[in-house]
Amino acid sequence: MPLLDVFPLITDPYFYLVAVPAVLLMGLSKSGFGAGFGSLAVPMMALAVTVPQAAAILMPVLLVMDILGMAAFRKDFDLKLLRFLLPWGLVGIVVGTLLFKLLNAHVVAGLVGAFTLLFLAQRLLFPPKPNSPPPPKWLGAILTTASGFTSFIAHAGGPPINAYVIPMRLSPVRFTATMAFFFFVINLSKWIPYAWLGLLDWRNMATSLVLLPIAPIGVWVGVWLARRISQRLFYGCLYAGMLLTGLKLLWDAFA
Repeated sequence: MPLLDVFPLITDPYFYLVAVPAVLLMGLSKSGFGAGFGSLAVPMMALAVTVPQAAAILMPVLLVMDILGMAAFRKDFDLKLLRFLLPWGLVGIVVGTLLFKLLNAHVVAGLVGAFTLLFLAQRLLFPPKPNSPPPPKWLGAILTTASGFTSFIAHAGGPPINAYVIPMRLSPVRFTATMAFFFFVINLSKWIPYAWLGLLDWRNMATSLVLLPIAPIGVWVGVWLARRISQRLFYGCLYAGMLLTGLKLLWDAFA
């Protein structure tokens, strides 16, 4: 029996040409260094496969990355902030599940991209003062729900929640640890809805297993950098990632 009949993975070389860099970028984002770059993974892979298929293939990879990220930053997360974020993020997962088959992935990409660029412009043109208060909780609830929703649709939950958490001016390690635990729960909660929607087929899972060994590399490099980088440079990289993410998602909406 041919191996591909038992292990029916994607064999197109072009897919791996875009998938390998996408997984490396997502690994960097899971470590906190360049956190904005993670949302580029699905759009990059969507150059070779559909958005839902790209999202499904990344599910096991995300699980491994989330576990590695939590292990690296297990003592540094903000428990009080997590208790606020997680319920709203799970609400976004429920909304994403119910609307998944009704929404065009390009429309979602465009909305996330436009929001990301607007937030970035606001931060750069009107930077907050050192003594400015953190964003109100009602805004946090909206942005975190949006994060859960966009994470479910296209693993692009970073930009909305960054818009809420970045103004809190957490240290790079605390920011990274909190996001690692938040997205572990969010990504874990996607498994049953993805299976229910028929996205976790053997071909997608087999392809994911091929990409899995690459996952620790991006996470390890990012963790090494996150613990050695200054806060100013850390957030500079974060903004650069958000800029590229916003432009790419907006481009996808009109392509």
